[in-house]
Amino acid sequence: MAGITDRTFREIAERFGAGLVVSEMVASSALTTGHEGMVRKLTRAGSLPHVVQLAGCETQWMAEGARIAEAAGADIIDINFGCPAKRVTNGYAGSALMRVPDQALAIVEAVAGATSKPVTIKMRLGWDDESLNAPQIAQLAVGAGAQMITVHGRTRQQFYKGTARWAPVREVVEAVDVPVVVNGDIIDLASARQALEQSGAAAVMLGRGAQGQPWRVGQIGAGLAGKDGPAAPEGADLAELVQQHYEDMLVDYGTEVGLRAARKHLDWYAEAAALNLDKPTRRALLDNEDTKSVLSLIGTLFSGDWRSAA
Repeated sequence: MAGITDRTFREIAERFGAGLVVSEMVASSALTTGHEGMVRKLTRAGSLPHVVQLAGCETQWMAEGARIAEAAGADIIDINFGCPAKRVTNGYAGSALMRVPDQALAIVEAVAGATSKPVTIKMRLGWDDESLNAPQIAQLAVGAGAQMITVHGRTRQQFYKGTARWAPVREVVEAVDVPVVVNGDIIDLASARQALEQSGAAAVMLGRGAQGQPWRVGQIGAGLAGKDGPAAPEGADLAELVQQHYEDMLVDYGTEVGLRAARKHLDWYAEAAALNLDKPTRRALLDNEDTKSVLSLIGTLFSGDWRSAA
């Protein structure tokens, strides 16, 4: 969720009742050199425990990254063994580490030894269908000090194609004595319940299912607890939320970078709201560098005025 679960996004999710939120993936080697973008990703959001996710393949930099994250206020250090992106796996990080269990183990040992904070792991089922070794990796990680395991129900070679398989996650649940979280294709209360039933996991994690609707995390959590969840914002409330998200991103990233970073969020919000924008309106929303004009258009589109005039 690099470029997605930044401070602003996490704060919105927390406001609507998310039980836990995780930072964007932080490249440990870049963090140790003081890379501005990586340091920014360490920013705490809201009052929930601050979870910082580190990625890397070298024990030295992962350990140092954990120390830096703890000093910056991290309450939990999460290690990424799940990212399928080529730019990550080509560097032997992310899900590529599931191909080298010994190195994965060494990284968990290094991180757990470098921080006093709890260490957790995010992984996939395996590299491909011929190597579904998530239970083995989980056992090694827990033996080295990991206190929670999250499993996305796809292999690396699947990327995000097909559908997530929740049932194989049960093998991880049965292999370790720490909480296991199931992830992948969880988009609503019904899919969350199915994922829990099939996997036997202790909790669910949303990723892409929260894009354009960060309130969905809290809604599902409340539903699983048998409670009434927060209502999705509509009309003027939705317009105000999207405007605030946009403005906060411009502040956090700076205008030039913030404009580019915010486009995908505006697109997801529009898709989730089923706005069905025509091409000129879409360009005016996503490609416009006049921030005042964009804020005004957000107010018109998401409040419902655009549909009334259409």
